[in-house]
Amino acid sequence: MVSAMKYLFTKSSIITLCIFACFLCFSCSENDKQENNEPILLVGDKQLTNGMLYRAIPNHLSDEDSVFFAQDYINRWIRSELLLRKAELNLTPEEKDVETLLDEYRRSLLVHQYQQKLLEQKFSPFITGSEISQCYDEMVDNFKLTDPIIKGVFVIVPKTAPNIETLKKLYRSDKQEDMVKLEAYCFQNSKKYEVFFDHWLPMKEINNKLPEPIARTEQFIRYNKHYETSDSLFHYFLAIKEFKLSAELAPMDYVEEKIKAILLNKKRMAFIKQIESDLYEEALKDKSLKFY
Repeated sequence: MVSAMKYLFTKSSIITLCIFACFLCFSCSENDKQENNEPILLVGDKQLTNGMLYRAIPNHLSDEDSVFFAQDYINRWIRSELLLRKAELNLTPEEKDVETLLDEYRRSLLVHQYQQKLLEQKFSPFITGSEISQCYDEMVDNFKLTDPIIKGVFVIVPKTAPNIETLKKLYRSDKQEDMVKLEAYCFQNSKKYEVFFDHWLPMKEINNKLPEPIARTEQFIRYNKHYETSDSLFHYFLAIKEFKLSAELAPMDYVEEKIKAILLNKKRMAFIKQIESDLYEEALKDKSLKFY
């Protein structure tokens, strides 16, 4: 009971302090707000001031949101300082010696920022088709499909759509003129219309758009070219023109973006290594690097 009352008192006090602090911050001049060192609270010998709180509050917040932000900020500041006090008391001098870690972190951060700057200024991300083909051939075992993929036609139309029998003939056709008619029909009547003869789609992507996924998907697409189903609102039509089953080699155009990402990463690494090598040679020439 005493603990609960203490918690409620503490929580209430924090809220009061937040509102009071925000009132002070928003009621004084701009310079006074930032330089106001009047303490709001203390944790040991560390104090949180009105100025510190003001600088932490984003400018775009409303007065009400600022109060909520102040409350959260004060709570986080208290927890952080309490943990830091415990760390200072319970860690050994060796464990508290973080200068080396900070120095290493600073070095790594500066080097990373410089590398990113060089990449932005001098690195060319251009990748040729022959590079993509070569990478595909060299890494062919890494491009096996985990799910079946298809090319084809997928249409969703409301049950109230006209001339459904005509639609059934058009979506099954391989004739270019029928594809033009299908596009015109779907432009007027469909909820969704996809003709993807020029690129592959994962079959699971189609399944996710059906009222119920096709059962035994791989066996179905191996032996069926068309699929039709309905729910209470829509008709669904799928024509499968080409397919690849899981465990088969993925077509190069299907994994092209993945290959580009691999090649781009390799080129970035090679570029950075070349920069390091050039810097090494330059340091030897201007004698800024010396061996004793």
